[in-house]
Amino acid sequence: MSILDQIDTNKLPQHVAVIMDGNGRWAKEKGKLRIFGHQSGVKAVRQTLEAALELGVEYLTLYAFSSENWNRPKLEVLALMELLVVTLNKEVKNFMKNGVRVNAIGSLSQLPKSAQNKLQEVINATQHNRTCTLTIALSYSSKMEIVDATKNIVNAVLAGTLRAEDITEETITNNLYTANIPNPDLLIRTSGEHRISNFLLWQIAYAELYFSPVMWPEFTTEHFYQAVLDYQARERRFGKTSEQL
Repeated sequence: MSILDQIDTNKLPQHVAVIMDGNGRWAKEKGKLRIFGHQSGVKAVRQTLEAALELGVEYLTLYAFSSENWNRPKLEVLALMELLVVTLNKEVKNFMKNGVRVNAIGSLSQLPKSAQNKLQEVINATQHNRTCTLTIALSYSSKMEIVDATKNIVNAVLAGTLRAEDITEETITNNLYTANIPNPDLLIRTSGEHRISNFLLWQIAYAELYFSPVMWPEFTTEHFYQAVLDYQARERRFGKTSEQL
């Protein structure tokens, strides 16, 4: 029996988030430049999306570029931005064919204009698709996201449209970049690292975490299925006891 056949389609995670890690190290091991790893990682992105579509996962969020990544060598950053534009240009037909709606979160204004324009073009083209929402985290920092949410809430209080005593968890959730997206049920990180790296800190409070030793360029549909299968073997209690479920 294949891994896919073992998955219970009635117990799927609605939202899977992925920290795509290991591109640079994978390339270095092969004696290549880091950008070769990023280019090779595009195939893993495609396979991960295909796996999500095959299963019927409604939301897929990919950590593509963190705010800290701007500190990398300038040539690598420029190459990554160019790769983003090229990849979006190539994939838009597949997005339309498969009903994928593209979304983006992060400090998008920091991206080069060419990347901003292409990203917005694809977002607009796919906005009516409903099969799966693919969110790309770019120039993203979860800490800054929470800071921005706090500023929005403070401004609402100062404007008199919100009372401080009425602030709840939902208030914060509704002011995050991901306000219109359900929280992740499953977070996958590749390359064997066991860190969250400033990614969706508020949203993953009750997510199941899955750490794969596989470097991102070698991550396949089978690896995605394995992560989902592992997720389905866990008991999600949300603070309750097993007997209460």
